[in-house]
Amino acid sequence: MKQETLFSIFFTFLRFGFLAWGGPVAQIAMIRDELVGKRGWISSNKFNKILAIYQALPGPEAHEICVYFGMIKRGRVGAFLAGLGFMLPGLVLILLLAWAYQIYGATALLPLFVGIAPAVSALIIRSAHRISKHLLYDRSLILAGAVSAVLTLLQVHFVLVFLVCAVWRYLFVNTQKNLAYLFSAALIFLSLSITLYFPSFGVIKNSATTSNLFVEGLKAGLLSFGGAYTAIPFLQASMVGHYAAITPSSFLDGIALASIIPAPLVIFGTYLGFLAGGLCGALLITLGIFLPAFLFTILGHKQIEKVVENKTLHSLLDGIGSGVVGMLVITALQIFLHNINGTLPAIIFAVAMTGFYFWKHRLSVPVVILACGVFGYLIELYRI
Repeated sequence: MKQETLFSIFFTFLRFGFLAWGGPVAQIAMIRDELVGKRGWISSNKFNKILAIYQALPGPEAHEICVYFGMIKRGRVGAFLAGLGFMLPGLVLILLLAWAYQIYGATALLPLFVGIAPAVSALIIRSAHRISKHLLYDRSLILAGAVSAVLTLLQVHFVLVFLVCAVWRYLFVNTQKNLAYLFSAALIFLSLSITLYFPSFGVIKNSATTSNLFVEGLKAGLLSFGGAYTAIPFLQASMVGHYAAITPSSFLDGIALASIIPAPLVIFGTYLGFLAGGLCGALLITLGIFLPAFLFTILGHKQIEKVVENKTLHSLLDGIGSGVVGMLVITALQIFLHNINGTLPAIIFAVAMTGFYFWKHRLSVPVVILACGVFGYLIELYRI
């Protein structure tokens, strides 16, 4: 097997970045076909094991897989260059789109986004369903996800929600089930009491400064279990209404823009950072989001592999993952209620949902979103 140069590592993954359409499943399939099937960098069984590890960790797994391959070929520098190459096309494209959005404004683009907003609502609901099927794979996790949704609806702070779900799953797997029910019920009561008597505990304290964007990105990067869409609740809660330029509508516009370019969807955080703090803000939030995905491998993939295979820790990660799903479901519901407020949005939503579920193609997401946008644009022009 020939030795890969740092130059070839970077350009291999840069090419993957330009072809990264269709979400994580399509991205991972593309990487696997090239590096496992054609180049034979690792065996198929080894790839399956590595993929399982990264799916258990937060962050965009396709990007993490790229960092891993760079690591095994040329060490830490190779890992950094592989990850950078994969994310660079999406980063440049979303910065250009964010700049255009800021210059021309939502008002000029409003007719186009009349159709896109319902389509994005459909995309988020579809994603919440798929992630739920992946993470809530038994009854105890389904129950934890339902509890998380209820607690989120009652505005319980996400830290308390995670604590409830993680403790429940750990006790359910490792102790008697009666004990799991008892302790979890006590924790739920405690969480609700804290929320009721200390409401400031549940309020997101955001200084709305450019420097704070790194922290918001890091939080999203560390808590996005199950895929990039699970970062949506955290970025929405910490940025919408806290930064003047980020409204519910501009937030959804960012998800739409990130969905039509070749990149992990979590790159829409870069768009949010640009609106909130210009280029500096965009780079800070991007650094926060992607830093864990780099460091998991660069600082010790072997140790992570051992840790993730630990049954005790795995139960805690499963519990936190179910908590994230509950939050995502509530966020998806809130976005749906905000956007589907008439006959036309409902029709576009139904058409987009049908396309997302039944059209199995790597370009289905950008094509459906753009088609809905053009349809909404034409309807608005006809009304005028």
